[in-house]
Amino acid sequence: MSIQISLSGLSFCILNRDLNTITFLKEVHFDKKLNPLELLDALKEQFNTENVLNDTFSNTYVIHDNDLSSLVPRPLFNEDFLADYLKFNSKILKSDFITFDELLINDSINVYVPYINVNNFIYEKFGTFTYKHISTILISDILLIEKNIEATKVYINVSKNHFEIIIVSQGKLLLYNTFKHNTKEDFIYFILFTAEQLKLNPETLNLVLIGNIKKDDDLYNIAYKYIRNISFGNRKDSYTYNIEPEAEYSNFALIKSF
Repeated sequence: MSIQISLSGLSFCILNRDLNTITFLKEVHFDKKLNPLELLDALKEQFNTENVLNDTFSNTYVIHDNDLSSLVPRPLFNEDFLADYLKFNSKILKSDFITFDELLINDSINVYVPYINVNNFIYEKFGTFTYKHISTILISDILLIEKNIEATKVYINVSKNHFEIIIVSQGKLLLYNTFKHNTKEDFIYFILFTAEQLKLNPETLNLVLIGNIKKDDDLYNIAYKYIRNISFGNRKDSYTYNIEPEAEYSNFALIKSF
């Protein structure tokens, strides 16, 4: 089972490895952004109402989806200074638990703050489990997809009120960042601003959309107004589905976490 956790929603996915089949897939979108205590209550409610979530699983994965992360090149990484890597671009508290993922594919370390109350709850229910930051999965899998591609591509992973941007060129990571968006104007502003910083021409750059977005919705339409080379990504998985995802590019991190 894989669970994606954010303050704006929850996603659940269950994979039967013997059958190579996704047997359960569910998304829960909150009406407002919750705090971590409310988030835990919402998660508990799902376990109380969805009996299938209380089955026995060979592996449980938790994906922490927030903007409290920072990439550090491995040669510069020192485990004694985790808070220092975050404090300049994230609002953290002295009481926050900080951890890190290793990204072997580009020899870097992803330092981040997980929702520790969620981790504690999952541990009480299932015992040992695996957890990662969403950017670890996005960066690793997109770099795998693009490893033999020389072109520069701008990937946008869209969620309800935020998005991640991953820019790759010649199979290497150029940039990762996350932005909040309340309007479609926010959405295109941050994309164009980021492109400008890297001197990428909107007339020629390749924009790849994944996540919670559809062709001809407001976000797509405003992106297409300024960027002509737009395509949708592909998880490139080989699963069969009892419950079909909305698209071959949706639930990217959730499904790629297996």
